[in-house]
Amino acid sequence: MRLNCPYLFNFSVLATVAGIFSFASCAEHSTQITNMSEQKISAANTDTASFGTGCFWCTEAIYERLNGVVKVISGYSGGNIPDPTYEEVSTGTTGHAECCQIIYDPSVISFDELLHVFWKTHDPTSLNRQGNDVGPQYRSVIFYHNERQKELAEKYKQELNDSNVFNKPVVTAIEPFKNFYKAEDYHQNYFDYNPGQMYCRLVILPKVEKFERIFKDKLKTSARKEEMANNKD
Repeated sequence: MRLNCPYLFNFSVLATVAGIFSFASCAEHSTQITNMSEQKISAANTDTASFGTGCFWCTEAIYERLNGVVKVISGYSGGNIPDPTYEEVSTGTTGHAECCQIIYDPSVISFDELLHVFWKTHDPTSLNRQGNDVGPQYRSVIFYHNERQKELAEKYKQELNDSNVFNKPVVTAIEPFKNFYKAEDYHQNYFDYNPGQMYCRLVILPKVEKFERIFKDKLKTSARKEEMANNKD
């Protein structure tokens, strides 16, 4: 159980780099995601992004609020053993990162915009750590699914470093997507289902509130949120 307090850095410095971005995270075991039909989502009009920003509870709580995001699935990517459990990943020895599969409609929200949110909602200068969550499983990472995603991720990382936006080097790993294992059911929609839990109140809620202030024009409407809630199962 995570009971630590977050490292909440000041995002205002990012305003100095306007133009960098095109504005336009309870089965007993995890299950590998192999195709979109498993998630009851049509692949015809969707694309996938895979991001790790520390604890996947935080990543999921943020991205599922974005208009154009169809579904967010918490899980494990980038590791060396198949079908890992949360307990195994938490040892930091499997090579996996806690991450989220973000299924989105590119006609509504672009990969560029998802990247914009990525850089602004965690600390990409902290190696294998977010706040008091420490270990390679909490690394800042983009798992790219194609060359275009790789190109954009590398471009923006370089521009952030060249502009010295964070006053420290961005250490986000940019890795090819090779696997994704869905986390146990109790991890899915964790923030929404456990609002009174200490980690949710102390860590996730402040991040979500700050995110909603910064990206208020990109949030789902109330009707859309209700539709998404009905589709969670």
